[in-house]
Amino acid sequence: MPLPRRISWNAALRDVRDDRTKIPAGLLTAKASINLTVRYDRRPLFVAGKFDRSAIMRAAAKAAHLHQARFGCSWADAMSVALKAAWGAAKLARHMAAH
Repeated sequence: MPLPRRISWNAALRDVRDDRTKIPAGLLTAKASINLTVRYDRRPLFVAGKFDRSAIMRAAAKAAHLHQARFGCSWADAMSVALKAAWGAAKLARHMAAH
């Protein structure tokens, strides 16, 4: 007769937690910076059914400078966070325009 299999619940739950997507540090700050940049520059990220890539890049660059100054990370890391926030804001703008 086979022995019952033992499960370590601590290890199983730790693996479940580790599988969750990680939110990069400063993503919420970058989102707020993107929204402020869009408001002050008055350049929407989504216009006439298309993404305005230059507006997205401009907002992401401003947010990346702030992110890099605050967290002291590399430019690549700062742009990664800022571009995620900028494209998220652009997709939200597209969604809001559709409804």
